[in-house]
Amino acid sequence: MSNIHHIETITEMYKMLPKAEVQHPLVAVVDFSSYQEQINSGMKMTLGFYSIMFKNFCINKMKYGQQMYDFQEGSLICMAPRQLITLDEPSEPIINATGWGLFFHPDLIRGTTLGKAIKEYSFFSYETSEALHLSEKEKNVLTGIIQKIDTELQENIDKHSQTLIVSNIELLLNYCTRYYERQFITRKHVNKDLLTKVEAVLLNYMQSPELSEKGLPTVKYLADQVNLSPNYLSDLLKKETGMNAQDRIHYYLIEEAKDLLLNSDLSISELAYKLGFAYPQYFSRLFKAKTGILPLDYRHKNF
Repeated sequence: MSNIHHIETITEMYKMLPKAEVQHPLVAVVDFSSYQEQINSGMKMTLGFYSIMFKNFCINKMKYGQQMYDFQEGSLICMAPRQLITLDEPSEPIINATGWGLFFHPDLIRGTTLGKAIKEYSFFSYETSEALHLSEKEKNVLTGIIQKIDTELQENIDKHSQTLIVSNIELLLNYCTRYYERQFITRKHVNKDLLTKVEAVLLNYMQSPELSEKGLPTVKYLADQVNLSPNYLSDLLKKETGMNAQDRIHYYLIEEAKDLLLNSDLSISELAYKLGFAYPQYFSRLFKAKTGILPLDYRHKNF
């Protein structure tokens, strides 16, 4: 991984921002309108802290994962530590870039309720193409919380500082969760097309030689087939069907197993291997967990 610049701390990030002063070693609010200059084009970097950025990052376009993203149209993206970012040449100059960034190190929230719950905010692992598009009202709510955090950072640090800052970050993330759920609803027509593709991928895989040759499809495999991140796909499926991606895979697997149990003479072991299980007992255990009955009992009951 040559030529990748890793920025481990908030203090190191401040060194990249001219005239900026470190207000807190573990958290920062950055007003992007104050930094119009372009950071070295083509720079690849990873951060050792969480990032929440609204609108224009700078005049560079940003490549996050495999997607190019230019922070237009009032959108917000959240990134967990150690995710690769690439800054590329802008297609045209951006004047009066606006927006803000909130950056906080894992050490800030360690030992807090947010630290225990941070992994539940699955949007930190979404791709940039799955960014949150905010209404004016939503922008104002989030910007208001950012202003409270920034105001707290301007004060002298005391024993209440961490509690107040962390509670406001948690409030911000909870609003993001609400707004993402709203976005799932307002983009239902897009979601239906994606669900149709997901169903087709699962059906084709379950009825192809790949199932017995390569084993059960993973959530990552399914997400890759429809150009989504695994977490976004799971959250989308949960919202639309009541089942996350892993549950959906199991649903199609059990349906295929039922067909084979009733329409073939395969033994339970042969059937399990055909369905991609390395060990038949794992298949029997999953089948009973999903149906309440063992595979052989299901066959006998329905003949």
